[in-house]
Amino acid sequence: MSNKKILQGIDTVIIRVSDIIASKKWYEEMLGLNPVWDDPNLRLVVMDTDGPTSITLWQTNSEIKNNKDTASYPIFRVIDADESRNELINRGVNVSEIIEDEVVRYFQIFDPDGNVLEACQVHE
Repeated sequence: MSNKKILQGIDTVIIRVSDIIASKKWYEEMLGLNPVWDDPNLRLVVMDTDGPTSITLWQTNSEIKNNKDTASYPIFRVIDADESRNELINRGVNVSEIIEDEVVRYFQIFDPDGNVLEACQVHE
């Protein structure tokens, strides 16, 4: 394997949830993601993100402990951070304030289990 790449991009990001049915519904209705694979036996659903990397919601019986300052999380691209944040607020989604620097405007999104997601607008 001398010069061959071992890893070839990210296929999916696992997000552990406490209730797969409720989470699937939330990610569909609140974020507009569509399921592409649903396995009731494994209690997981793969959600299409309209990009090369999917999100896999996977139910766990363990307590989910989230810390927004130490969690790993996916970052979604948005065209307009203010518009996207306002739409999510109108849908009843828990979001943070917008943070801005010279390069980006972004905010965090919290699912019903407190999992952290982020939406990011890159300045043109």
